[in-house]
Amino acid sequence: MAKTLNNNNKQAEEDFIIISLLVVILLCFSTSVGARKFNKQSTTTTTMLGEFTTTPLVVEQDGICKSMVETRGYICEEHQVTTKDGYILSIQRIPQGRQSSKAQNKIPVLLQHGVLMDGITWLLNPADQSLGFILADNGFDVWIANTRGTNYSRRHTTLTPTDPSYWDWSWDELVAYDLPATVHYVYNQTAQKLHYVGHSLGTLIAFAAFSQKELVDTIRSAALLSPIAYLAEMSSVLAKTAAQSFLAEDLYRLGIKEFAPRGEAVAKLLEEICKKPDNNCSDLLTSFTGPNCCLNSSWTDIFLEHEPQSTATKNMIHLAQMIREGTIEMYDYGNAEENMKHYGESTAPAYEMGRIPEDFPLFVSYGGQDYLSDVNDVHNLLKAIENHNADKIVVQYIEDYAHADFVFGVDANQLVYPHLIAFFKLH
Repeated sequence: MAKTLNNNNKQAEEDFIIISLLVVILLCFSTSVGARKFNKQSTTTTTMLGEFTTTPLVVEQDGICKSMVETRGYICEEHQVTTKDGYILSIQRIPQGRQSSKAQNKIPVLLQHGVLMDGITWLLNPADQSLGFILADNGFDVWIANTRGTNYSRRHTTLTPTDPSYWDWSWDELVAYDLPATVHYVYNQTAQKLHYVGHSLGTLIAFAAFSQKELVDTIRSAALLSPIAYLAEMSSVLAKTAAQSFLAEDLYRLGIKEFAPRGEAVAKLLEEICKKPDNNCSDLLTSFTGPNCCLNSSWTDIFLEHEPQSTATKNMIHLAQMIREGTIEMYDYGNAEENMKHYGESTAPAYEMGRIPEDFPLFVSYGGQDYLSDVNDVHNLLKAIENHNADKIVVQYIEDYAHADFVFGVDANQLVYPHLIAFFKLH
């Protein structure tokens, strides 16, 4: 547990080390790895597990289209949109499949990744297992979002990522700015209402927007994989411990506004974590997300070439508040005066799931082994929307699936995606 920081410098330094160790547990999804090939600025540190390579967040010359899509034989376009608060977001478009023509009036689909990830989420597996490519091959016009602060969305009209104010946001701002900017951009480019697919945090921001009756006039339907809404029952001990320790809050008070998993400190502190007898460093992904049943054996190598990505420490605080309080509310500034300043009321306003329009088409898919989107939390969500029109909601439950299986599972192309596509074609 992180101790409370005090004015004693030595104590503060010791607390920082403890906090940092806990952060690494959360960020190092799998540590049973050898040397990784990232880019020329990578740093290799020798630990008890062998060589472990970390890399700073440096955007390569080639974007996602050149590095991940065109190499598979697909046409790809790079787009960008600027949010109302100045963040310049990268968007990729796959307008057609490998065998199909660029026909007019294809229905657009927007894919939104989760926290500590970016749009590459949808492209990491082989083409016949990656939802981005599968949708394109099934006749959809595919658009891939990248949240502010991730590798290809780190620009701003006036700020840089080295400015603390660049990181002054939580998922509230993704609801208010990023998601509307991206959805409206796709809508304006295609002149058509679009389907939406979200995973993890990508579901949370959609639920929040829909509960405010936002975007429901421009989105045809939404597929929500590993849905995140209520988090009180989360079964990930690591995530829950971090939240209950106020770990992100401590980092924020130390001036760490960017929650960056790819820094050199990760490798340096990794050895200390793995010395602890209770830490299973061979499979921290399972400890964090649940026992994923169906990841390709080479998935870890590919994943670590591109992920995880940065987010705002304030965003992690917001998620921790949800875990501790069991609510879906806007960011709580910690006192009535600050909340009043931001919201005009003394407490953070709630996102009411029951206000999602009952006739808005929803496809919800969740897993029995998911430690982050816990079954009990999903049941609480479904209870909150129990009055949804029966012909407008499809709920899929896969007993063996954990959090990552929905986007990286080798059999998701058989268990999840065909049902998702069929749902889209109905709407």
